[in-house]
Amino acid sequence: MKKILLLFFGLTLLFQTTTLGAVGCDLNDPDRDVKRFFPQMTNYRTEYLSIKTLGGENLYLLIQQRYGDKFKGLYETIDVPYTVYTVLKGKEIIGYIHGVNQKGKYGGLQVFLVFDPRGTIIRQYFQKMTASYAGKFRSDSFSSQFIGLKLADFIKYDVVTGKFPPKVKNPVPEGEDDFKAALRGAKKNLILMDIFVFNRQGREK
Repeated sequence: MKKILLLFFGLTLLFQTTTLGAVGCDLNDPDRDVKRFFPQMTNYRTEYLSIKTLGGENLYLLIQQRYGDKFKGLYETIDVPYTVYTVLKGKEIIGYIHGVNQKGKYGGLQVFLVFDPRGTIIRQYFQKMTASYAGKFRSDSFSSQFIGLKLADFIKYDVVTGKFPPKVKNPVPEGEDDFKAALRGAKKNLILMDIFVFNRQGREK
């Protein structure tokens, strides 16, 4: 009986490790959230993409090179499923929504960016942030700073040292770690969208 229980717990652990090996980032309520970001929309489509299927190890290395740091942890494995929402008005694409998981000081952050059809940010949104000061990061005064920014505004940002930040100011001095995590997440999000959707791998326009 003891051996059977040990085998059961071993298989359970293996199953959990396998199923939790890749952590995606979806909107909690896509029908509601897409309409909230794009009131004029008539439809949207959902696409699930991964670095592994799009380009494998070579693409994984390229993304990390552009990012300026190595990917690590469950949020950044090569097989993470990224969800891209393409928003339509009739047959016209009017924008995109994409989120990434990012490690914060007090837990995971979910950093969503809303784009116009050319890749310019029109909205930044934290779907998940658990710090006591999260309200200040969720405020319009913070998220509005991202409006009009694009990959070119983030590409020189050093995600390791925090040097050369884009034109975004930290609303909470004691939240510096989460502020840097938010910028890391935004840069990662922009690079992934450049490859997934805008397909300009080496050109920051």
